[in-house]
Amino acid sequence: MSFKRPKISVLMPAYNAGKYIREAIASVLGQTFPDFELLVINDGSTDETENIIKSFYDPRVVLINKDHEGVAAALNMGLKLAQAPYIARFDADDICLPQRLEKQFNFLEDHPDYVLVGSDAEYMLENGDFLFSFQCIAHSNDEVQRNLYVYCPFIHSAVMYKREDVIKAGGYNAHAHNFEDYLLWSNLVKTGKMQNLREPLIKVRLNASSVTIDEKWRGERFRQLKRQATTRGSITEEEGEEILAIIKKQDVRKVKEGAYHALCGKKFLANNYQPEKARRHVLKAISIRPFRFDNYLLYAVSYFPEAFISWLHKQSPNRL
Repeated sequence: MSFKRPKISVLMPAYNAGKYIREAIASVLGQTFPDFELLVINDGSTDETENIIKSFYDPRVVLINKDHEGVAAALNMGLKLAQAPYIARFDADDICLPQRLEKQFNFLEDHPDYVLVGSDAEYMLENGDFLFSFQCIAHSNDEVQRNLYVYCPFIHSAVMYKREDVIKAGGYNAHAHNFEDYLLWSNLVKTGKMQNLREPLIKVRLNASSVTIDEKWRGERFRQLKRQATTRGSITEEEGEEILAIIKKQDVRKVKEGAYHALCGKKFLANNYQPEKARRHVLKAISIRPFRFDNYLLYAVSYFPEAFISWLHKQSPNRL
């Protein structure tokens, strides 16, 4: 019996994702494009993640267990084991909209000079409620080229790319903690064109347990190291250790919950004007971290009219 390779490998790392992974997997299995494999790399989870993955009796779902080493190591293992020429990245707490794989596959097939395609996204709260619609800072390849070193133009869990080109670009650098994707794009752009489709193809869940928090909470040194690495396309082990130390210092529930509520407050003002909801989140952020004075400023701004807040938001880079 001959083996038929799938056209797409969906690559999903998972670490203690039991709360959301069932919905994430179901959204992949519900795609209009059926010719894929879903590689779920269980990165040493200690919760019910593995049992939930095993509860899906679909031959396209492939469970890969490994010791906990972080997302970059999990993704590199997935790249090595993937059978398909195209990789669709996806996170274990997000939701794929039904035509995501079909539309991105068709784009890459129709545009062979492109190595990566992403998309806009809808963002949701921890409980799945709509937060705001996000438009990437760049869509066309020209826009990506102009903005790549200003701010990351892609949502990692929304991209599909050519596997071989990413491997040739070096894959994911384990020293680039929290921005291993951005560093990869800065190298991958040298091999071909990139684009974001002007429509949301995934729903991204913001949650306090995520490793990603508002970078303003990380501090200037973190941002400086990140800018230097992405500009030159590499990062040293020493820089990686310094970044990891910053992250570990902030990897506490109080910091993450505070950052989550502050970010939700900003989005309920700048992207989905609901000042009462914004104030509820900002007050939670203040109660968690009372010495973050930027939260008091955000609370005060919430009483300004929508037009002024919209103008203020446009004065800064369009970012999460």
